[in-house]
Amino acid sequence: MTGYLAFLKKEFFEYTKTFKLFIMLMVFAVFGITNPLTAKLLPEILGSLIPDSVVITLPEPTAYDAWTQFFKNATQIGLLVMVILFSSVLSSELSKGTLINLLTKGLSRTAVILSKYTCMVLLWTTSIALCFGLTYGYTVYLFPKDETSNLLFSVFCLWLFGLFLMAALLFSATLTRSSYGCLLVTGIVVVICMILNIIPAVHRYNPISLSTDNMGLIMNSIKASALYSTIVITCLLSLIFVSLSIVVFRKKQI
Repeated sequence: MTGYLAFLKKEFFEYTKTFKLFIMLMVFAVFGITNPLTAKLLPEILGSLIPDSVVITLPEPTAYDAWTQFFKNATQIGLLVMVILFSSVLSSELSKGTLINLLTKGLSRTAVILSKYTCMVLLWTTSIALCFGLTYGYTVYLFPKDETSNLLFSVFCLWLFGLFLMAALLFSATLTRSSYGCLLVTGIVVVICMILNIIPAVHRYNPISLSTDNMGLIMNSIKASALYSTIVITCLLSLIFVSLSIVVFRKKQI
């Protein structure tokens, strides 16, 4: 894999230069701070909107509410932001022809794919770790008496689903020459997973379960062992997507 580390450094520089690194970290940092604050203040906000003539007893906020906000924001907005930012992972270089000179000088096509995936993984890992750390710190401060179960395992499942999504995104990028096509193919993969998740027998093997069963893990309504098969399948599918990306890119006309 000639040029792997050099191209990896180039990728980090590109993410810094195009502000993608800053945007990812900023989005997840904001979520990390606002998750527990939203959980703490939401009952008061709702109470101020209810007329005095209406008497409604709102439950006291707990740490579960903060982690509900965490997983909701990370899956519904955080992953969406990540996919949009990474959708041009290959299309911009293919359209400009910047890879041609590098490949003719000996850069391995395998190194291009692996360095791009590595960079995306590191950025996703840093972002979700930042969000988790801030949410955890504020949650412990605002709800010191509340305890949660399987928290780290639940966050790990979400992180692993992000890796699967990026592998699917990278494979999509090798199939198309535009960021829109990349988003379309990735969206189709997600939609297929969502449709299959309706079938109870498929749910325990479906990668998307890693992003939907998080609160069930924390509230002990879902056992961690129930997702072991899902984790193995997700790892295998991610490996397959990355491998297919390498195969397709090797044969791709640039």
